[in-house]
Amino acid sequence: MARSARQPPRGRRPPRAAPPTAPGPPGGGAPPRETTTVSTPPEGRLLWRPDPARAASAQIVAFQAWAAEHHGAPAAPLAPADDDEQAAARYAALHAWSTADLERFWTAVTEWFDVRFTTAPEAVLADPAMPGARWFPGARLNYAEHALRAAEDADRADTPAILHLDETTEQPAALTWAELRRQVGSLAAALRARGVRPGDRVGAYLPNVPQAVVALLATAAVGAVWTSCAPDFGARSVLDRLQQIEPTVLFAIDGYHYGGKDHDRTEVVAELRRELPTLRTVVHIPLLGAPAPEGALDWAELVAGDVEPVFEPVPFDHPLWVLYSSGTTGLPKAIVQSQGGILVEHLKQASLHLDLGPDDRFLWYTSTGWMMWNFLVAGLLVGSTIVTYDGSPGHPDTGALWSVAARTRATVLGTSAAYVIASRKADLHPGRDLDLSAVRCLGTTGSPLPPDGFQWIYDEVKKDVWLASVSGGTDVCSCFVGGVPTLPVHLGEIQAPCLGAAVASWDVQGEPLTDQVGELVVTRPLPSMPIGFWNDPDGTRYRDSYFDMYPGVWRHGDWITVTSRGTVVIHGRSDSTLNRQGVRMGSSDIYEVVERLPEIAESLVIGVEEPDGGYWMPLFVVLAPGADLDDSLRARVRTELRTQLSPRHVPDEIIAVNGLPHTLTGKRIEVPVKRLLSGTPLEKAVNPGSVDNIDHLRFFERLGAERRA
Repeated sequence: MARSARQPPRGRRPPRAAPPTAPGPPGGGAPPRETTTVSTPPEGRLLWRPDPARAASAQIVAFQAWAAEHHGAPAAPLAPADDDEQAAARYAALHAWSTADLERFWTAVTEWFDVRFTTAPEAVLADPAMPGARWFPGARLNYAEHALRAAEDADRADTPAILHLDETTEQPAALTWAELRRQVGSLAAALRARGVRPGDRVGAYLPNVPQAVVALLATAAVGAVWTSCAPDFGARSVLDRLQQIEPTVLFAIDGYHYGGKDHDRTEVVAELRRELPTLRTVVHIPLLGAPAPEGALDWAELVAGDVEPVFEPVPFDHPLWVLYSSGTTGLPKAIVQSQGGILVEHLKQASLHLDLGPDDRFLWYTSTGWMMWNFLVAGLLVGSTIVTYDGSPGHPDTGALWSVAARTRATVLGTSAAYVIASRKADLHPGRDLDLSAVRCLGTTGSPLPPDGFQWIYDEVKKDVWLASVSGGTDVCSCFVGGVPTLPVHLGEIQAPCLGAAVASWDVQGEPLTDQVGELVVTRPLPSMPIGFWNDPDGTRYRDSYFDMYPGVWRHGDWITVTSRGTVVIHGRSDSTLNRQGVRMGSSDIYEVVERLPEIAESLVIGVEEPDGGYWMPLFVVLAPGADLDDSLRARVRTELRTQLSPRHVPDEIIAVNGLPHTLTGKRIEVPVKRLLSGTPLEKAVNPGSVDNIDHLRFFERLGAERRA
């Protein structure tokens, strides 16, 4: 598809009380489903609105005007005197067009961003059915080519593509666009020389460092399939993921620095090498200075060549990477997303929703085990400088991440709701104590940001900052709802559903709800939806994960309210999946580790979103005869979970119980327990006739009441 008008701007930058409860359906299990109770913020009062000149210069405004002229988008020119209702109506019309006419909208996206198809597509959406929607059949392209386009501009070649900091450095180190392109070309050639071909899997056990970005782009340039795990994952967690996809290459560190300490990972890497028989190549990245182990290649040698990158043209739906999202049973889901689907979705999200462009410095605190790292790399697609930070956001004190933003002059800063709440509780004043004048947008995700978090940002970070609270998932590696630069921000509310995302709140009968809590559903396909799960040949696990409740409609597993003015409130998970700082974890991983201990007969772990934005993850254990839950046993449980899985898997509390509830077929009951701990009455949390011992549930009902009191 050739551009039918001028080149896109691709990144021009403008000048610089206890909530009531509302009923909503629970998630998980098969119908019939009971109602539950979740927290809903009060009517959102206005916190911020964009300056008219700033709103007028947003890229989404230019896109809409161009799409109206060339692709039938609603013509709605921005007027300086527009009020909030007019701005909301303008965006609502654009969003309605983007979801009603998917073919014209996504055609407009590919043309506006000058997507380089080496082979033109035969259609835009050959089959809209979910699951299995077929996007841009016949098209061929390469994600890495688009991520490195800024290096082709002679005026930008020597400017930073990546700025990097860790806990030991005061000032960021720069990797220029020219150097990034050269290293990617050298590494891609080295991978090809060692037999890596399109479709081969490349694994990484790396922190958030520039080497990880280079390795991802080299992998994509070859047409191989990338996957990464953060180095705080223990060997068992990594193997549960990588053994599924059988990588031929592993990029691995010797260790990393976090929280003021060095963490050696040489033994973990040795175990990975022993337990991954498909590995043919291991690349050693010595962050702590250890020599390469026997048989491993040295990173510096592989990226030393002066080689022009070669980008393998692959089909639009060719796998780009595998992400992992754990359910409540079995191995983590190995989610496969496509080169083309991720490319067009991330171009749209980064440019039109975060308003990112070449003048920006994009910092989002993340690890390589969270999808936000993959989205951080999307900043390169629109020519932004991305900021990678390897370290704790809270070392040497809670304000560390705010300091990183100040030192790197970040213009778009992303963090988790949990970090915002931690900053508030620590009585930080980052706007007073640091120079955050460059920050124009603050993004939050990972869990719902409560109203107190919204207010704290405007009180203590910056009064004139655009708060882009977003929510999406690993499952699509993007946002369903999020920021819009032309709209105001209201207390406790996300600004709007994202373009192309047909988001709704449904009740259990599949009827839409407004101003009421329901299940978050997506009624039409998105290009970044998985092309499938790895090792799920008939698609059964994929269908069961998202399409069991409403056939043909994506049910995400979140409680959501869509307000009458078009804003959105996310209330947390509607199923039993654990979610810590945006990283979704499976309870089965924890059970496997904990129940190996002879003192523990059975266990149950629950994650509860709290009204103040906190997240409580208790572990309930049934002890073996004669065992005692003393400090020694608690310490052993925590140590085993930390070393075999990750620090995120360590519970907040370990509580002994006389027994755990099960279904009549013997399955652990998680969702009803979560409802009880969240305040749902027992008679509404579960059908008593479906439980083996209702008295075991009464304990959790009492505990939930005690915590609320």
